[in-house]
Amino acid sequence: MTPVQEETFEGGCTCRHLRYRMESEPMLVHCCHCRWCQRETGAAFALNAIIESDQLTVIEGEPEFINTPSMSGKGQRIARCPHCKAALWSHYGGAGDLASFVRVGTLDDPDRFPPSVHIYTCSKQPWVKLSPDAPAFDEYYPRGEVWPEESKKRWTAMLGDRG
Repeated sequence: MTPVQEETFEGGCTCRHLRYRMESEPMLVHCCHCRWCQRETGAAFALNAIIESDQLTVIEGEPEFINTPSMSGKGQRIARCPHCKAALWSHYGGAGDLASFVRVGTLDDPDRFPPSVHIYTCSKQPWVKLSPDAPAFDEYYPRGEVWPEESKKRWTAMLGDRG
């Protein structure tokens, strides 16, 4: 099930060599506070907009994909600019290349996508104050309890036979 295309959202790397467009709104936005994400980003958390990869279009440049380990043990492929090395999105082991986890901070208007959910808050930095507008979980969460129905349908359609 391809989402209804109403609005697009563009972003890119620091040096502007690599530009992309999200062809639809994300299914969900994860704010991950795990130590792994803290280490990888050098920040207090990672903020990722989850979207079907066929809804992510590279409009300028070509990403360089770097395989890295992940906390799950399944690894991830990070799309980086080959020049400034900024990380733009990842593909994680679970859904593989079917889903893209877009770094919200690389969007031209990152304010559009605040967290839908906070995960792994058991290791969040103590000075980070969470908004009551998004549910928070000590670890991961049951997708069925958090995701809107439309997003669950998009995820299932994206996985197809793999679901």
